[in-house]
Amino acid sequence: MAEYICVLNKDSIIIKRKLLQSILLRMIVLLFAMVCGVYICSVCLKQISTNSKIKIQDIQVIERPSPDVDHENLQISSVHYPNPETFTRAECVHNPVRYFAILSMQRSGSGWFETLLNSHVNVSSNGEIFSVLDRRINISSITQTLDKVYNLDWFTQCMNAQESAAVGFKWMLNQGVMKHHKEIADYFNHRGVSAIFLFRRNLLWSHFFQFANSYDRHAKLLNGTHKSHVHSTEEAETLAKYKPMINSTLLISDLKEAEITSTKALEYFNNTRHIVLYYEDLIKNPTKLKDVQAFLGLPVMDLTSRQVKIHKGSLSDHVMNWEDINKTLNGTAYESFLQADY
Repeated sequence: MAEYICVLNKDSIIIKRKLLQSILLRMIVLLFAMVCGVYICSVCLKQISTNSKIKIQDIQVIERPSPDVDHENLQISSVHYPNPETFTRAECVHNPVRYFAILSMQRSGSGWFETLLNSHVNVSSNGEIFSVLDRRINISSITQTLDKVYNLDWFTQCMNAQESAAVGFKWMLNQGVMKHHKEIADYFNHRGVSAIFLFRRNLLWSHFFQFANSYDRHAKLLNGTHKSHVHSTEEAETLAKYKPMINSTLLISDLKEAEITSTKALEYFNNTRHIVLYYEDLIKNPTKLKDVQAFLGLPVMDLTSRQVKIHKGSLSDHVMNWEDINKTLNGTAYESFLQADY
């Protein structure tokens, strides 16, 4: 009997050892599986994070409105089916139209940019319509003009109203935009008008162009006519011969004023669907034009312009008192403007 008990105890010891080994092996397998699971999850999370960053970077071209904006209302009426009074759209009556306005400052490349847009078969941009004072004498005259444009009843040589998928014009900030910004922003939001802001990064070039253009307005160097834009190398070379003198005393305050104006304009229209472009970026990176076409919901095309650049190379070659300008801007926030060639 004692021998039987002893054998039984030995067997139970052997069984317990095997059981412990089995449990230990299972724990090792389970631990290994957990480690593998954590590793796989971390890899997946990294991939998701990377994709999210890429998507965010892809949509940076279009400026985002403030968080308080009703995003659903922001998109209302972005596509329109206008019914003009002066003609019939015939078979194009069911073709949607988008409204836009190019908001810019003098001598920032807006004329060149507009010719690029108008080279698209589905775009009609009607020029600087508010250069005429009577059209912007008060907010009532402004809205009447806007209604005429967006109802397709505004006729210019650029107008192709029947087939247009995007209709607009260019508007300088000093032509009533800043004065009536609240009413205009409300109009844009109500009518679903998208704003295209076009500025220059180098404000010194814009400042220089204003002096040169102002001189030619009076001198009329091209056979007694004034041209802000030219289409031949000969005309460009003729206009480029004049070297203006820039008032260095007022230069910094003038540059600051231009900077403040563009900043305020972006603030005023922050809640309006808009995109911000810079002339230098359009020159360096032609794909920016694809961003504009996507913003307007247009099929992407190669856009071209017949305009010829008047002033080329370094700005120092075109300013009479460049040494004064150099001394004035050196050591200031605008020093970098002295080096750029745009």
